[in-house]
Parts: sequence; C-alpha cells; structure tokens
Amino acid sequence: MNSFQLADDSAPLLSLSPKFILPEDKRPQLSEVTSLDSIPIIDLSDRSCNDDDSSSSLVVQKISRACEEYGFFQIVNHGVPEQVCNKMVSAITDLFNLPPEKRKQLYTTDHTKTTKLYNYYLQVEGGEKVKMWSECFSHSWYPIEDVTHLLPQEIGIQYGEAFSEYAREIGSLVRRVLGLISIGLGIEEDCLLKILGDEPRLRAQANFYPPCPDPELTLGLPVHTDVNVLTVILQSQVSGLQVIKDGKWIAVPAIPNAFVINLGDQIQVLSNGRFKSVHHRAVTNKLGPRVSMAMFYGPNLETIIGPIEELIDDEHPPRYTSYRFSEFLEEFYNQEGSRRMVKEVFELPN
Repeated sequence: MNSFQLADDSAPLLSLSPKFILPEDKRPQLSEVTSLDSIPIIDLSDRSCNDDDSSSSLVVQKISRACEEYGFFQIVNHGVPEQVCNKMVSAITDLFNLPPEKRKQLYTTDHTKTTKLYNYYLQVEGGEKVKMWSECFSHSWYPIEDVTHLLPQEIGIQYGEAFSEYAREIGSLVRRVLGLISIGLGIEEDCLLKILGDEPRLRAQANFYPPCPDPELTLGLPVHTDVNVLTVILQSQVSGLQVIKDGKWIAVPAIPNAFVINLGDQIQVLSNGRFKSVHHRAVTNKLGPRVSMAMFYGPNLETIIGPIEELIDDEHPPRYTSYRFSEFLEEFYNQEGSRRMVKEVFELPN
C-alpha cells in the first residue's frame, strides 16, 4: 500500500511531493492534539432494550449534552449488524485497491456529477492548491444501480450489494437518531424528519487515506463543517478523525462496531444555534491505510431551512435568516478551497 497511486496522478505516493505539503500555519501540529478528552460515547441499548421513561430520557439527555458541547458523539449498541459494517469496509477497501487506471474512469472535478471519484484541496496564499492526502468516492444512496453500472466490473456487484444492505440499516438509524435529537430540543419526535420531507438529500462518501511518509506536513481532509443535517461515519480500526473543542483539537478514537454521529450546519440553524456544527478534519498516519464511510442526510434543494418556530421566543430571538437549501449550497461551492464559513453568511445581526 506504500505505492498507492492517486487516480489522477501517474506517480506512486512513495514520498511527499510539494503539491501535498501545507504551509506551516496550515499544518496539523499533531503534537498538540489531545487524547485526554474525546467526544462522548453513548449506548443506545439503554433505550431499545428498556422502554421505561428514565432510560430513554437518560439517552436523550446524553445526546443533547453532546450536541450542545461537541457537535459530535459516538454510538454503540446501535442495532446495525457488525457483519453489515465489515462487508461495507471490505467493499470500500477493494474499490481503492483497484489499479489507478480503473479508478481513473470514475475521476472527475465536475461537481454536477452525482457519482465521482475526486480529491479535496486547500487553496493557500498565492492561489496555489495543495492536495489532500486522500481519495474520495461520492454517490447517492438510491438507486444504487445508478452507481454500480459505473464501477469497474470486478467491484460493481460486490460494492452494490454491500452498500444496499448498509444504506437500509443507516436509513433506519438516522431516523431514530433524529427523533432523539428532536426530543432533546423539546419538539415533537418527528419534527426534524417532517422538515426534511419525503425526499431528503442522501449522499455517501467513501474515503481512503494511504499511509503517509510525514503526517506532520499534510492532511487527509481539510478543516470543515458538514453542509447537511446529520452525518453517520463508519471508521476502520485506524484513527484519523479530529474535532475542535474549546480551540483545541481532540482525537476521535476508532471504537469497534461504533458509529460517529456528526451534526451538520442545518442542525445548528434549525436549533437556532443551540446544537453545534463544529469544525473537524482527518489527519494521516505512517502505519497503514485508513478507510471510512460518511453517510450524509440533509434537505433537498427546495427545502426551506430556518430556526424552528417553537425554539424562538423573546429570550431566544432568531439567529439565522431562512433560506432555500439550494442557496446554502451555492454559497458552499463559492467558498471551495477555503476554510468554509457558510452558515455564518446567513446569521442575523445581534
């Protein structure tokens, strides 16, 4: 795996070429990352195995606190079979193990393509683009047939079967988690789901991070917040995700059979700023490859997003203007290559 070759590059990644090296002020400063603190780990079985009010309210309280303080949490005992997750990780690994000339068939820089393989970059002073040390495969959840027929023959059926099974499980899990988040906000359990409607925007992104000769000089994914409502992340057993808390980076450990839940920008707006969408990043490592699958659940282009009426009163005036989600996405793409600050554009003056 040390000779991994990006789909759009003819040279194997045996050493860090200048196009991957970040300016000093953008480097990850890994020695300053703390592992003493981390995002909360919440056991969902408290609610699923015991329906009494005290157990379910305890889970809601833990989730609410995590949403207010971190914008991230991990869940265990979530009910998604371990073999379904393992099958998904294997399919992603096999996809990125394809020869670069095969993966290149999927590579594009065209945002309008719904199925695409691509690299993120960071635009630095002088307009130079520094590539991230990763490769990403993005596609919609449904219909998976639209994705598999574009994949090379030797991986298409395997990936499609693994993803179809995985997407069904994650769809149910997302609805459950959104219900718990709604209760934590003091609104009806199905409120967030109703706002998102019958046709939410569902995207999947498989990420691959090859081993890196010098992780101090580059990043796997740049610092960002997620544009959607909720993200469910499946990690292989190699850590790399980091979240900012109180101005410091904290590492998110890779826990067996756990999912990372990440609030997106739309939750912060809908909750009128009570729940947080926070900056996070992925770092690289020398030891071995890392894969992850991020499942994004968000509004469709026509959905109107703004602070939920029940959360607005004299003490809590609206902090954001309402907008069509397509407007938010347009601003998101306008800020490509920078440390995006999209929801801030829609903030109302104090």
